[in-house]
Amino acid sequence: MSVDGEAVRLRTEADEPGWEVDPDDEWGVAVLATVGRQLRLRREAVGMRAADFAVAVGYGEDLVYKVEGGKRIPRQEYLDKADEVLSAGGLVAAAWEDVKKVRYPKKVRELGKLEGKAVEIGVYECNSIHGLLQTPEHARALMEAAQPPYSPDDVERMVAARLARQSVFERDPAPSLHFVMEEAPLRREVGGTMVWRRQLERLLEVGRLNNVTLQVMPTNTDAHPGVDGKIELLKFPDGTALGRSDGAFSGRPIADPKQLRILELRYGTIRAQALPPRESLAFIEKLLGDT
Repeated sequence: MSVDGEAVRLRTEADEPGWEVDPDDEWGVAVLATVGRQLRLRREAVGMRAADFAVAVGYGEDLVYKVEGGKRIPRQEYLDKADEVLSAGGLVAAAWEDVKKVRYPKKVRELGKLEGKAVEIGVYECNSIHGLLQTPEHARALMEAAQPPYSPDDVERMVAARLARQSVFERDPAPSLHFVMEEAPLRREVGGTMVWRRQLERLLEVGRLNNVTLQVMPTNTDAHPGVDGKIELLKFPDGTALGRSDGAFSGRPIADPKQLRILELRYGTIRAQALPPRESLAFIEKLLGDT
């Protein structure tokens, strides 16, 4: 197959990593089925076979069938190219507004939605750097270390989902964000020295924002209420709140005021035992300077 004498190599699943649809995600399945059906109907309306359409958009025929069947989450570039090929006047490209809402796993979408509504977020993280603070390279290195291993497609999807949650830093008005992290994860060179250095630099960038408080819990401190695991607290504009702790209430999200007070007490104690924000940033700067 050639165009103007040059061989055309269509992008296959291996070349163009895509995301399979989670069959348990009812909303996502419905959205993608609708988008896929509209793509197929428009292609058929102009009398174009799937094989010819695949060549025109530069993708493999297998990908075209999967997208049209609602089995594959199309990327924005795919929809833009399809719009052009089908002369849809922007209607196909506009489907991205719906697709982008379901392109991440359901659990991550729900978490991102809560973080997007919260006016205050408090987190104690004991074993790693919190997802809201991770660089893309750091997040990818963590996910690639998982056992059993994730597929490359799954890794890219989870990294993209984690980065999307970081839009919380761009909100206006900005929420109040509090992070307490243990010293040990800060010293772990995840992804190698350069990735680690960039992660420390990112912590310093975020820690200097006016709406962010970042604290380090030194390894040589006494026992504290966070030894049982991670704590998360989210407070919303209407005065309600949501919390979760690995070491309390079976790790389930809780909204009961009495239970929330317990988590708030534990989190407050942890913040009191950690280094103050200024000393914490100086601690990270020293780590960076020692590398």
